[in-house]
Amino acid sequence: MIHKTNAARLLDKLKIAYELVEYEVDENDLSALHVASSTRQDIKNIYKTIVCACEPKNFIVACLQGDLELDLKALAHVAGVKRCELINLKDLEKITGYIRGGCSPLAMKKSYLTFIDERAHELDFVYVSAGIRGKQLKLSPIDLANSCQASFANIARV
Repeated sequence: MIHKTNAARLLDKLKIAYELVEYEVDENDLSALHVASSTRQDIKNIYKTIVCACEPKNFIVACLQGDLELDLKALAHVAGVKRCELINLKDLEKITGYIRGGCSPLAMKKSYLTFIDERAHELDFVYVSAGIRGKQLKLSPIDLANSCQASFANIARV
């Protein structure tokens, strides 16, 4: 039986359609490539969540295709801040309520400015973490953006 996560409960509350998908976790490989392989999905549909610290003291959430790299300068530009840097992983749970490999852009401890890479517009659906390792949420990119008040922007590079 698949147990609901806070991210799934948020989607239920918002009446947004999604599918909760389980996969086998490999503690030695928490990468999006492993998720794509385990769920038998194209990596272009697997979106990872990255949290950044920005000046002035604030946090920004970025969602991008699992095999792409976050462009920190582009993220800072679209967010209207001086610069962004990746947060220290030891701070992830304190900031978001989630751990590495299970960080969802949905239902974080606080709401943060969120951006989804514009490549998601080309897709019928994306997978994002459900907020726990071993569970993904499959939903439309538009529904994802609406559920976390995200904007689409060019924030990733190959």
